Amino acid sequence: MNSQKLMRLIICGLVIVAMMKFFLSLRTSQGASEKTHQVLQGGKFWASQHIPPLNLDKNQEDPVKIEHADPEVKPEVQPEKKDTIQSNKEELKPEIPNNTPTDPLKIVHLDLKGAAPKVKYLKEIFPLLSSLGANGILLEYEDMFPYEGELAILKSSFAYSPEDIEEIKSLAKQHKLELIPLVQVFGHLEFVLKHEKYFRLREVEAFPNSLNPLAPGSIDLVQDMLTQVMNKHPEAEWFHIGADEVRGLGESEDSKRWLEANNGDMAKLFLNHVTAVGRFMTKLKRGIKLILWDDMFRMLSSDSIKASGLQDLASPMIWTYTPDMDVKVIGSYIAKFEEAGFHSVWFASAFKGASGIDQMWTPIDHHLKNHLQWQQVITSMPQYKSVRYQGIALTGWQRYEHHTVLCELLPVAIPSLAVCLQTLKYGSFDAKAQSEVQRIIGCEIELSKNECKVVSFPGSDVYEMVKKIKNNLESSVKKIMESYHVRGSFSSYNRKRNFANPRNLGFFRDELKKLMNEWDSFLLTFRESMEAIFYPDTLEEWLEENVNEHIERLSEMVVDIERIIALNGQPKVDPLKTR
Repeated sequence: MNSQKLMRLIICGLVIVAMMKFFLSLRTSQGASEKTHQVLQGGKFWASQHIPPLNLDKNQEDPVKIEHADPEVKPEVQPEKKDTIQSNKEELKPEIPNNTPTDPLKIVHLDLKGAAPKVKYLKEIFPLLSSLGANGILLEYEDMFPYEGELAILKSSFAYSPEDIEEIKSLAKQHKLELIPLVQVFGHLEFVLKHEKYFRLREVEAFPNSLNPLAPGSIDLVQDMLTQVMNKHPEAEWFHIGADEVRGLGESEDSKRWLEANNGDMAKLFLNHVTAVGRFMTKLKRGIKLILWDDMFRMLSSDSIKASGLQDLASPMIWTYTPDMDVKVIGSYIAKFEEAGFHSVWFASAFKGASGIDQMWTPIDHHLKNHLQWQQVITSMPQYKSVRYQGIALTGWQRYEHHTVLCELLPVAIPSLAVCLQTLKYGSFDAKAQSEVQRIIGCEIELSKNECKVVSFPGSDVYEMVKKIKNNLESSVKKIMESYHVRGSFSSYNRKRNFANPRNLGFFRDELKKLMNEWDSFLLTFRESMEAIFYPDTLEEWLEENVNEHIERLSEMVVDIERIIALNGQPKVDPLKTR
C-alpha cells in the first residue's frame, strides 16, 4: 500500500508540474505575440540612427523626425509583412532583391519629358526594337504619367491614360521587352518643383532642380509618386529611381543645419534620402530590384555607401555618353562599387540626345564610337569577381532637362539606335552588323555623312523630311536673300521705305513665290506625318525651333514684294514727312 501511495503522489506531482509549465508557456507566447504585433504595426520606417539628432531648442522638433516618423503607406499594392523578425527592438528589414544571375539586358530608354510618342507609334516601334536585339524598355515617365489626386497637377495635357499604359505593357510583353519604369526622386524634379504648390520643397529656393530631402512633405511626395507608378506596374521586376545630378544639395537652410550638426557629412545627407526611398520601394513590393544613376556615387567613398546599406537595395547605372570616354575611369568606378558591396552594375550609353542641347540630326558616328568604348568595358567585366554586369541602357534623351529645348526626334535616331544595338550584338560594327541594319530597317549607312539611304522603318517619312529641312530650308532662304537683285533692290532699307524698281523685283518675284509654295506644300505633308506619331505640343515646339523663323522670313518677303510692285516705283517714304 505504501508503495502504491508513493507512486500516486509522484504521478500527481508530475501532472501538476506539467500543468504549470503549460500555463507559463501560454502566457509567454501571448506576450511574444503582442510584442511581434507592436513591431509589425508600429516599426519605424526611417530608423533614427540613419540621421543623427540635431541640437534643437526644447520646444523645437527635428524636421527630419517630423517628416519621416512612421509614414503611413496606403498604396493599392500593400507591402507584405515579414513572417519572422530578429528582435522586437529592430525595424522590419525589407527583403533583399533576388540577384540570381540572368543574361545581361539591352534596354532602350524612352525619355518622355518631350516629344513623347503616341501609343500607336510604339506599336510599330516595339517589334522593331525586339528584332534589333533589344530586350527591354526603360520608360522615363516624367509628366506623361497619369498622376491622380494631389499629384494630378504634375501631368501633361497629353499624358498617357491608364488605358494607354496597359496597352504599352501589353505591347512590351508581347515583344518580350522587359519594362522598367523610371521616376526621379531627388534631382531632376523640375517637372514637379516648377509648380508653385511645391516651391517649398526646393533645395534651392530660386531653382526647381532638386528636392529638399529634409523639408516636411518631401518624402510624402516621393512616396506618393512611386506608389502611383508602382500600382500601374505591379509586375515590374526592376524600377529606376534616378537620383542623378542633385544640384544644389546642401544649400537649403534645412540642409545647412543638418550638415552643421553632422560634421558636414554630405555623403550621408544624400545617402539617407536615397536609402530611405530604396527601403520604401522594397516594402512596397517585395523583391523589387532598384537602379540609380551613378554620378552622385562617384563622389562618395566606398565606406560611406556600405554604411548606408544601399548596396543591398539597388544597383548603380554607370553612364557616359561621349565618343572618347575613358575606359580606365569607368573601370575605377566599377572597382569602387564592387568594394562598396554592390552585387551588380548597369551601364548607360546613348543613341541620341547627348551630342548637343538643341541637336536636330543624330550623329551616328558619335554614338557608334560611344558604344565601341562600352563594348570594351563589357568585355573587361570577368575581372570583377563579386559584382555582376546586369545590362546596358541605350539612352535616348529628348531634353537635357525639363526646361530645355527638344533634341533629335525618335524617328530621326532610329538608324543610330539600330547601329548601336547591332554593335553590342556583334561586338563591333563589322560587315555582318552593317548587313543586319540594312536588312532590318532598310538603311544604307553612310557614316561619313551621318545619314541613311533607302530607309523603310516606321517613321522613316519623318526621318527623310527632317533631313530635307536640315539640309535645305535655311540654305534655300539664304540663297535667295543673297541673290544679286535682292541684295541690290530689296534690302531691308528698300522694304522699310517701300522704295524699289518693279522691273528689278520682277527678276526674282516668281522664284520667291515658287519657293514659298513648295515649302508650304512640303510642311503640310510634314505636319500630317508628325501628327501620326506625336502630340500637338511636340509639333508646335519643333516647328517653332526649327522651321518658323525661315518660313516667316519667306512669307514677309512675298508680302513686301507684292506691296512694293503695286506702288509702281513711287518716291520712297520720307520719315520726316510722316511725323
